[in-house]
Amino acid sequence: MSDTPAPARRLSKADRREQLLDTAMNIVREQGTDALTLGYLAERAGVSKPIAYEHFGTRSGLLIALYRKIDDRQCAIQAQAFERAPKRLGEVARLIGETYMSCFRTAGPEYHAIFAALKGDEQMERVQQELLEAYVAFYRGLLAPYAKFDADELQRRGVAIVGAADALSREMTHGRIAEADAAATLTAVILGAMRTEA
Repeated sequence: MSDTPAPARRLSKADRREQLLDTAMNIVREQGTDALTLGYLAERAGVSKPIAYEHFGTRSGLLIALYRKIDDRQCAIQAQAFERAPKRLGEVARLIGETYMSCFRTAGPEYHAIFAALKGDEQMERVQQELLEAYVAFYRGLLAPYAKFDADELQRRGVAIVGAADALSREMTHGRIAEADAAATLTAVILGAMRTEA
């Protein structure tokens, strides 16, 4: 039996990209991010190296594409939870807290490994800023009906909420806070952030 991969079947460019990302995720899951190179990805996916390079350009480009794929999936799950948005601030805050922590947990260890592998990468820093802005905009939209202050202040408080959510989720990932406690604390932070000054 030959160890040579079977020839890759013809896929559309979008389908090929998905196949490569799925293969890359399996590599990260099985062997960690250090094992993930474009050459190894091509070998595991049964395609030529130029195909892998055409889709991602660099190893950083591949890791960022994986990070975005996980983040997109998690954002879709969170957005779905708010399709029938609750009508009271307390319920909205609780749902934000619960869905944020749940999404962070279910993203899996691959998400954190990919994030760590990209630490200090300039392109990744731009992507993270873009994702941060998207999260702030999403939460700002959910909380705007309850805001008793102007849009600029709501924006700043949205940044603070996302910062708190990120810090709490990291503590949860390291096993220092239970998921329910992290969600409850984030809920309290949101409710505090939405209060007007005395």
